[in-house]
Amino acid sequence: MTVEFPLYHLGARSLKKRLLAKSSSRLRDDANRVVVSALRDLTFTINPGERVALVGSNGAGKTTLLRCLAGIYEPVSGRIEMQGTIGALIDPAAGMDQDATGRENIVLRGMFLGRTPAECEAMAEEAGQFSGLGEFLDVPVRTYSAGMSIRLAFAAATLMSPQILLMDEWFLAGDADFLSRATTRLEQLVSDADILVLASHDMNVVQRWCTRVLKMDQGRIVVDLPVNDFFAS
Repeated sequence: MTVEFPLYHLGARSLKKRLLAKSSSRLRDDANRVVVSALRDLTFTINPGERVALVGSNGAGKTTLLRCLAGIYEPVSGRIEMQGTIGALIDPAAGMDQDATGRENIVLRGMFLGRTPAECEAMAEEAGQFSGLGEFLDVPVRTYSAGMSIRLAFAAATLMSPQILLMDEWFLAGDADFLSRATTRLEQLVSDADILVLASHDMNVVQRWCTRVLKMDQGRIVVDLPVNDFFAS
């Protein structure tokens, strides 16, 4: 599987842009556009019961791979085969209508999942109580602070019970009081999932939750080991 992003702003109008286009991470596609190769020739299988950590430096391709698995990005070559319901805790703002209220966003999410109006309203109430947003549940999301957005997104996303859970460590952020309540709920979500794929820099979380480590570098998988062997190496 390979994923590339075209850089439309890199034209041929200056020497600087010509030189940037020649960097090692850039190439030209069939349409003669300059592209960045974000993921390169990935081949792997994740079996039921596995908890996989994606580790590596910033820019290694961890979040891009999560977004591919979630169906947000499509590979330019190769394919992704997923079996089971997918839940993605990747971007706190993903799927959120910034002009709608928190409650309206939860109801829309429930409708997308095929829930009845009564079930949608119950989901909104549960999310509101868990997030602790109070009256802010009924104001536009664009007025929320970063912390409030994360709390709403976490509450909304964890209303599901997916078979495949995709998670970025952004969802481990938050104030201490919220994290103390969120950790138990998140651990239950992880436990109930058949497969976990987690992108993280926190090696304590990796050791506690994961059974396998994929280390990424410049869009490639450079290490694929059981978690104990990874930390022993």
